[in-house]
Amino acid sequence: MAILRLLLLPVRAPALLVLFAVAVVMGNQWSIIQPALKITPSIDAQLFWTVEVLQAMVVVVICTMPDLILRRLSLLMASSRAISLVIVLLLVITGGLYLLHLSLLADVLILASALLLARLDLTRIRIVPAPAVMAIVLGVILLCGIWLGQEIATPLHPSFAGLFGPDM
Repeated sequence: MAILRLLLLPVRAPALLVLFAVAVVMGNQWSIIQPALKITPSIDAQLFWTVEVLQAMVVVVICTMPDLILRRLSLLMASSRAISLVIVLLLVITGGLYLLHLSLLADVLILASALLLARLDLTRIRIVPAPAVMAIVLGVILLCGIWLGQEIATPLHPSFAGLFGPDM
């Protein structure tokens, strides 16, 4: 009976399918961008994929465990004014760097929105595992979708080809 409930989970919580579809599109988009990186010798393709996947996993952790992260951060900031200043400066500088590169911010916002919708849908059907379990499950769904999207050699939609240049 538990296996049947697990198999019916995408039907009961369709936001999980949306999360998977977003991950497939992101992986496909990143694989289309990858040949353009070969032109610039300063960025290695392996480093590009590492940064993108690491960014996606940070978004998963922040979106699945916000209460734990914020509680720890507030306790740390309350311990000292110097630590509070360092943390605020780190957050402002990191936020500013992301705002300078809006395409990175768009990817983060899209992933965060899909993750939060999936969490909300799972909460709606009363499936609320521990935050670490939720982070692992949603991370696996996200990484599987990114991997599948990366394996697709052509753009998913013809209009995507125009976004990345006429030669692709």
